[in-house]
Amino acid sequence: VQLQASGGGLVQAGGSLRLSCAASGRVWSIGAMGWYRQAPGKQRALVARAFRNSTTDYVDSVKGRFTISRDNTKNTMSLQMNSLQPDDTAVYYCNADALNRFDKLVDYWGQGTQVTVSS
Repeated sequence: VQLQASGGGLVQAGGSLRLSCAASGRVWSIGAMGWYRQAPGKQRALVARAFRNSTTDYVDSVKGRFTISRDNTKNTMSLQMNSLQPDDTAVYYCNADALNRFDKLVDYWGQGTQVTVSS
């Protein structure tokens, strides 16, 4: 599975951004898709996930501000980020778990996209 992320950029606090992720390859085997972020000096951490059955979950700090959505027919996922705060500044990564060619469930990652929120 290959993941191509897009979106991100620089925005003032209170603003909005939208991230997108397009999957290709063995897309039929994708289970959960999600967004992670890594701030300078911190570990990569989950932001939000969308499961194949359309259920979602979010880290507490983004609940009510971020919305993850997934289109299984187009093999895409997006993250609408509203009311952005400086603490949201990080590199955001698209993630999917899927079967590799050995039918083993593995994590796949897209390239990171920078989100910078100025105060």
